[in-house]
Amino acid sequence: MANLKKYDLKGKELEEVSLEKELLEITVNSQLVKDYLVAVRKNARQWSANTKGRSELAQSNAKPHPQKGTGKARQGSLKSPQYRGGATVFGPKPKFNQHVRINRKERRAAISYLLAQKALKGNIRFLKLGALKAPKTKSICSFLKAAGIENKRILFLCDGATKTEKERKNFYLSMRNIPRTYFLPITNFSGYDVIANQELVVLDSAKDEFMKALGKR
Repeated sequence: MANLKKYDLKGKELEEVSLEKELLEITVNSQLVKDYLVAVRKNARQWSANTKGRSELAQSNAKPHPQKGTGKARQGSLKSPQYRGGATVFGPKPKFNQHVRINRKERRAAISYLLAQKALKGNIRFLKLGALKAPKTKSICSFLKAAGIENKRILFLCDGATKTEKERKNFYLSMRNIPRTYFLPITNFSGYDVIANQELVVLDSAKDEFMKALGKR
């Protein structure tokens, strides 16, 4: 069993949230987790780099200078790669669809496992936003310092409910200038986001969705 701490914006510890033992005893194949993370990174690529070859350039095909009599090396076209504005040799081209399909059950299992490992190490916290009525970066800095997670790479997870939209906006405007802090809806984060950040801070309004991601039914 693990107890996750819940804070307010002043850094005061309000309570401890106990996680059931069953949620933390998730076991998955290490190869499954690796394959999932590799697929996430591959799917993040755009594959949109494009360079022009000689046949795609809108330039004259005339020889730059006569073949003989100038003392210069013979040249066939201004489209040659040695000329400024010339073609690119073996440059990148848009690839075919490189998307890697991720099995839904495997994705859920990998995310649940990574969250459980984070919880066991005590790197997940909950935050109550009741007092944040306007953007104020100083409040977030005070919380990070009081919670002992300043100068770390932190991911804040929020909910998507309409009634908390104003609070989410004020919070985002407060934390966006703090280095190495990131803000995502809990429905959009991936397992890579879990391992890429040292600490996870879950807004209190997203607690139920977080528990579902952890594997609670």
